[in-house]
Amino acid sequence: MLTGPNGAGKTNLLEAVSLLSPGRGLRRAAFETVQAQGSDLGWAVAATVQTDDGPADIGTGAAPDGGRRVRINGTNARSVEAMSDYLRVLWLIPAMDGLFSGPASDRRRFLDRLVTTLIPSHSAAVNDYEKAMRQRNRLLEGNGDTAWLGAIEAQMAELGASIHLARTDSLSHLQALIGQSLDDSSFPAAHLALTPLFENAVEPAASAALETVLTQTWYHSRGRDRAAGRTLAGPHRVDLKVTYAQKSIPAALGSTGEQKALLIGLILAHARLVKLRTAIPPFLLLDEIAAHLDPDRRRALFAALDGLGTQCFLTGTDRVLFEALGTRAQTIIVRDGRLQCD
Repeated sequence: MLTGPNGAGKTNLLEAVSLLSPGRGLRRAAFETVQAQGSDLGWAVAATVQTDDGPADIGTGAAPDGGRRVRINGTNARSVEAMSDYLRVLWLIPAMDGLFSGPASDRRRFLDRLVTTLIPSHSAAVNDYEKAMRQRNRLLEGNGDTAWLGAIEAQMAELGASIHLARTDSLSHLQALIGQSLDDSSFPAAHLALTPLFENAVEPAASAALETVLTQTWYHSRGRDRAAGRTLAGPHRVDLKVTYAQKSIPAALGSTGEQKALLIGLILAHARLVKLRTAIPPFLLLDEIAAHLDPDRRRALFAALDGLGTQCFLTGTDRVLFEALGTRAQTIIVRDGRLQCD
């Protein structure tokens, strides 16, 4: 439990830990903005992770090309995803409180974060797909070479099929796990679904068939997409539909407290899924987690975290909110970016 006033550095520490996973961390900050203000040194994060096979030293930091590099036990890793062999990270931050009522793009990012903890390569596939799509949009705008356009659409189709099938497979397993604990959970259960990938076309379940349909869709929609200035169909347009299962209402219609509890229940269920399917208990970063929860829900949350058998960092400005933890948590005081055991 990390406690201290606003601006003390609690979330900064959580962000550092979140960078020990694929992607851009819990704030989605550009890497050039992560380094210490007023410093010309690049940023870096290092940790020793205790695993079933012993300790592993993981480090990641700024690379000369503006990206980042990863080292595992003192050796350069081939990819960022190599960190996921030792550590899976999930987080819940206040910026996610409006997830169910906010734009679809926020829910897609949330979903892709969940998928990445199960399939580490998913994050890179999403990034590559978006880069290829931006190329397609520029070519359409400039009436570029059709052969080049076709090649980019083929690349998008391969990536898009991988992304969509990874999403649907992960949601299927997560929904099944939620269904198993529907009656004995202290948090609201979610019913999850994706909006249709195509307006009128059949959505194939096989990767090769899905690639074909995606390629044909983009080929026939070039004129419409050129006029719109963007690609109007594809995995980047899918939305995550979340329903409050016990009340059979859209999650967006729940109260602030209900939405918070629903989101927490979703994260806890996914943490169980990650542990079940990867044998790696996910590291949980829970920023201001006790806000909007009544005392009974706080006690239920702490009991659920105990049951996961993993390490959690919880932050809050008011220690009273964590009284139900008792001696189960180590209390760290955060002041001016420095940590002190209580």
